[in-house]
Amino acid sequence: MNSAYRTHLETHRNTHLKELKDLLSIPSVSALSAHKPDIKRAAEWLADSLQAAGLENVKIMPTDGNPIVYADWLHADSDITALIYGHYDVQPVDPLELWQTPPFEPDIRDGKIYARGATDDKGQIFMHIKAVEALLKTEGKLPVNVKFCIEGEEEIGSPALEPFVEQNKDRLAADVLVISDTPMLEKGKPAICYSLRGLCAMQIDIRGANSDLHSGIYGGGVANPLHALAAILASMHDERGRVAVEGFYDRVRPLTEEEQQAFRDLRYDEEALKKELNVSELYGEEGFSFLERTWARPTLEINGIYGGFQGEGIKTVLPSEAHAKLSCRLVGDQDPNEIQELIEKHVHAHTPPGVQVKVTRMDTGRPFETPYDHPVIQAAMRAYEKAYEATPALTRMGGSIPIVEGFGRLLNVPVVLMGFGLPGENFHAPNEHFHLENFDKGLITICEYWKELAGIKMK
Repeated sequence: MNSAYRTHLETHRNTHLKELKDLLSIPSVSALSAHKPDIKRAAEWLADSLQAAGLENVKIMPTDGNPIVYADWLHADSDITALIYGHYDVQPVDPLELWQTPPFEPDIRDGKIYARGATDDKGQIFMHIKAVEALLKTEGKLPVNVKFCIEGEEEIGSPALEPFVEQNKDRLAADVLVISDTPMLEKGKPAICYSLRGLCAMQIDIRGANSDLHSGIYGGGVANPLHALAAILASMHDERGRVAVEGFYDRVRPLTEEEQQAFRDLRYDEEALKKELNVSELYGEEGFSFLERTWARPTLEINGIYGGFQGEGIKTVLPSEAHAKLSCRLVGDQDPNEIQELIEKHVHAHTPPGVQVKVTRMDTGRPFETPYDHPVIQAAMRAYEKAYEATPALTRMGGSIPIVEGFGRLLNVPVVLMGFGLPGENFHAPNEHFHLENFDKGLITICEYWKELAGIKMK
């Protein structure tokens, strides 16, 4: 299939890659205060790029944290408006000595561009700008209205984003939110993620006597906080791998037969996974596959346990305190605050006598799901098929991206996660890179998506 915008992209490919290198050269690390000037420079670079692409109302908007870059183009014949979200901040680069080339000196080799932010997320948000530019330059208009919202704090949890969205609902109002910050299945196999798990975390602190005690004098006669903690934690799962907290599964929606078949069709190799991880068996809730357990079922995991003597050798002590950190991944209609409440109730009900327990609630994030049969998802599938000549997989992700649910909830829009990275591209690690094959095909996919989206009827 040939078209003017494709010819434009081919003709200007080298220029686009040079521009991408310029963006990737800016060390916009949000976690390090020393890079505040670079954060500002990256926001300004994007604003200039959006302006040059033909976008209007380009603004660098202040927040309590790093600025958000906004732009729009609202003259389409279609009534549909798409909001494009991305982020221009990047992860720190340590350990620096493991990078083959400097992380902020982009290098193209073996059909890949190497730099921090190449795939997460500068490369992917840059593609959206260039796709819009290609259509405006060759067709003079876009098939749908578009808005850009590009933030600078995603890598530190987006603390300023939700308040910004709350304050700018009218400005950001749209019919669909599009995010390109997720991976494909593998080379040549695109994927659309339609669901993310939610999150909640907690800390349990157990205290016994007012100081550590000699185990010969007091052992067996005074409660041991480590024993108490072990009993509490052991009570949280049954022998079939299910979470034993009362009410934990009440709001979990079961997978449909169509979803189960879609998981089976992926033919995930659990034996290969066991070899990769060097484990004899996979573990989890009985009756579910690995993908079902990690994508579509909730979990309760112990992330850390500490207390008592930790040094070399032995110290016959009865410790005065013990601690554990927990986290849950949530699905369906599970409410993270309700789950925290249920777990806290469970902890108090299973605390042995002779110790005091304190539960501290920590991070939360709601699950997210857009029905995979939604017209905006189906339009994305058709766009991928045109660019990749392959039917994209419909996948869930076991991880949590709270901003996705927050966007969807505050703006009441379906969310399409159409990423172009590959799982092995070292995002958050040394030698991060982005395959240029997916840069090229991704640009086509995005252009075709706007065309497909213009022809749908929203439910």
